[in-house]
Amino acid sequence: MTFEWWFAYLLTSTLLSLSPGSGAINTMTTSINHGYQGAAASIAGLQTGLGIHIVLVGVGLGTLFSRSLLAFEILKWAGAAYLIWLGIQQWRAAGAIDLHTLAQTQSRGRLFKRAIFVNLTNPKSIVFLAALFPQFIMPQQPQLAQYLILGVTTIVVDMIVMTGYATLAQRIAAWIKGPKQMKALNKAFGSLFMLVGALLASARHA
Repeated sequence: MTFEWWFAYLLTSTLLSLSPGSGAINTMTTSINHGYQGAAASIAGLQTGLGIHIVLVGVGLGTLFSRSLLAFEILKWAGAAYLIWLGIQQWRAAGAIDLHTLAQTQSRGRLFKRAIFVNLTNPKSIVFLAALFPQFIMPQQPQLAQYLILGVTTIVVDMIVMTGYATLAQRIAAWIKGPKQMKALNKAFGSLFMLVGALLASARHA
């Protein structure tokens, strides 16, 4: 893989990670409600889920999955239901703003697992990776090394972007002056979770 080819993928991966989605919403809500440590656990979980998708694509299951309407539909509805459930929980969240206290309300392990599930139940992710990776693989060169390069690039880029979202969320939290504002913000993010869940439910198999 040439540097130019890799750089083209880097730009593509960056644009995709910057696009707001369930991962970004999950990172921002976790950052606001549980601080940087909670956000770090969430980001690690998202990358674990993304890594599993990349491995599945690398061994060929991504292509198989992208051709299976039944598998796509099952994962789609599971993901949509989970995101809508998260949205309802966020909507009902308390309006407390003490991040040091909030950081103790959920263990980092639980936040980590939640983030893994957010990524794993997004069928569009694995289908898209299965379609994208082959476009940047040079058939005349060792494919395993190229998949590793693309996979590591994808995870590192997404980790950096999600860290940016977490930092942005902390800036937003700094402007919150009372429980009513925090509750309104939780409702806003809860609505976004439910919206993304509804959009996922409406997604069609390519």
